Amino acid sequence: MNQRILDSESRQFKVIFPNTLNSNDTLFGGKAMLWMDEVAYITATRFTRANMVTVSVEKIKFLTAVKSGTIAEIIGKVVRIRNATIEILVEIYVEEMYNENRKKAVEATFIFAAINNSNKPIAIDITKLKSDYSNLKN
Repeated sequence: MNQRILDSESRQFKVIFPNTLNSNDTLFGGKAMLWMDEVAYITATRFTRANMVTVSVEKIKFLTAVKSGTIAEIIGKVVRIRNATIEILVEIYVEEMYNENRKKAVEATFIFAAINNSNKPIAIDITKLKSDYSNLKN
């Protein structure tokens, strides 16, 4: 299971252009949240291989301003699996384009639920996930 968690980690990179900035010349918080939700969704789907929906976002922290001309890396990691939900930690790291300075800018936990074709919650079958992954790796 630990290997499946590692293999489902997802990353995206974005260059921060002026069209993503607010009137303070920093990244719009809503834009950051959009990117984070996309990465969380991809991570949850890669882990479960099931239809997933966002249930909630918890503990979002804007730690440092994200400025134009920087590179953002958005990383999603599975941190907890429950009966019908999965928690994904998403972090945005920002780095300057022309030097090695890098720091965490935003973090949040996204909760996703597995659903069926009728949009009803379903259990995440951990036993099946372990079996499917074991067969895939062989």
